[in-house]
Amino acid sequence: MILGSLLLVGLFYFPLWNIQLGAPQYPDPLGMNIYIYGIEGQEEFDIQNIDGVNKYIGMKKIPKAEEMWEFTIFPKVITGMIILGVIIGLLAFFKITNHKWFLGWFILMSVLGILGMYDFNAWLLDYGTDLDPNAILKLNDLEGNPLSYKPPLFGTDQILNFTARSYPGIGGYMLFSGMALTLLAYFVGRKEQKSLQPKNK
Repeated sequence: MILGSLLLVGLFYFPLWNIQLGAPQYPDPLGMNIYIYGIEGQEEFDIQNIDGVNKYIGMKKIPKAEEMWEFTIFPKVITGMIILGVIIGLLAFFKITNHKWFLGWFILMSVLGILGMYDFNAWLLDYGTDLDPNAILKLNDLEGNPLSYKPPLFGTDQILNFTARSYPGIGGYMLFSGMALTLLAYFVGRKEQKSLQPKNK
């Protein structure tokens, strides 16, 4: 339980998510790493180049950390969950609490994760569809509606001549591993408790 909680510390050092945009004119894909405290280019000029391409189709610039409330709240939420998880683990070690608290932490973290992914997807949708009407290029689909340039939440998608890939970063895998460990701790604790219960004759 303690180890699983501490793995979340990796979110302060490694990207939670990564989005790459590859195209014939960009054999080395442009990429942005999404941290819990802001968005950074995968390479030095990637953010500048992505903004430059997006300008032609009317997409907004990639927001700075101070322009999104999420980048202020997420670090605080993760810090709180780390501290809470370590406290629960320590209390269980000293037999003050039991394994059911591990499951409670896992459920709470899952709910927060789902809310975070929903918010992330909503941002991607706004980012890819709220276009400047005065953009140089105005492209429509077969039905005459403006094209959506929303990157996929997870997976690979084709956006014009760009191949967009959206997958967890190292921090994301550390988060999932930490949550898996806390769930494992719950099942181990439950099994241990059952083994200590007197068997009915």
